[in-house]
Amino acid sequence: MIELLNQSFGKEGRVADSIVSCIGNTPLIQLSRLFSQNNVEVLAKLELMNPGGSMKDRSARFIIEQGLREGLIQRNSHIIESTSGNFGIALAMVCKSYGLTFTAVVDPKITKANLTILKLLGARIEMVDEPDDQGGYLKTRIARVQQLLRSHPKAYWINQYANEWNWQAYYQDTADEMVKQINGPIDYLIAAVSTTGSILGCARRIRQDHPNVKVIAVDAVGSVIFGAPAAKRELPGIGSSRIPELLNEEEIDEIIYVNDMESAQGCRDLLSKEGIFAGGSSGSVVAALKKIIPDLKSSSRILTILPDRGERYLDSVYSEEWVQNLSQNTTTN
Repeated sequence: MIELLNQSFGKEGRVADSIVSCIGNTPLIQLSRLFSQNNVEVLAKLELMNPGGSMKDRSARFIIEQGLREGLIQRNSHIIESTSGNFGIALAMVCKSYGLTFTAVVDPKITKANLTILKLLGARIEMVDEPDDQGGYLKTRIARVQQLLRSHPKAYWINQYANEWNWQAYYQDTADEMVKQINGPIDYLIAAVSTTGSILGCARRIRQDHPNVKVIAVDAVGSVIFGAPAAKRELPGIGSSRIPELLNEEEIDEIIYVNDMESAQGCRDLLSKEGIFAGGSSGSVVAALKKIIPDLKSSSRILTILPDRGERYLDSVYSEEWVQNLSQNTTTN
């Protein structure tokens, strides 16, 4: 068994013993500049400040360490996962710390930056290039995962869309931190969805202390998570071309859909008003907030999550050429 890394800081000097030990304890800030014209309070958890650059650090660490504790992952295990980028980077970072081999099954929509980071962290790359019947790549990535499982006897598939440890990571880490950081009520939790692990884990923990909180999912136009028709999507990290096994729709009170252009504008608004350089999912959250805030009661308190950093989106939402092409394609269609 690989020895689990110490998660605490040293008493003298607060020196962490690994990059994995630095995951979590991210700030919670008020987006008062972006939403200054509205009589609501928007509190955002800066998950983009995790060492791997995203909230996925939490689930990657939790799943790997639970697998090690239960003996499902051994020193010679080969970790495999289908990932659009952030979760893959998080897994590559955690696997590097534990000396585990990791293969990421990705598709052409992965950003150049994410692909480069994965390779630099030592991940093996399996690229699929055939879209599935929903127009995305998730199903074909899963098919490649199954092929790899058959060819690697020591393989362990993370399977974040069905792994119960996924939502438990956010229940025990992210949401628990937010509850302790906030004084007073929480009226709304608004979060982007993909595997639905983060929104469900956070909702379950927050409802223990704030049972009346309304949970609002932010999904991409073209995602099929909640039964909407499939359509072409450009941004990774939000939405899905299949329904996650983790999903429990009864725990979601409302769904807001945003398209790629709205997400790109949300990123730029967040940067120009708050100075926060965030990724596409964060832009989607901002776009959703703009849609819903005018209809909310005065003095409502909203809790949201900014999932990842913006450097990985320089060739997409922060690229004038990308936005122009997206606008032209939208007009054409």
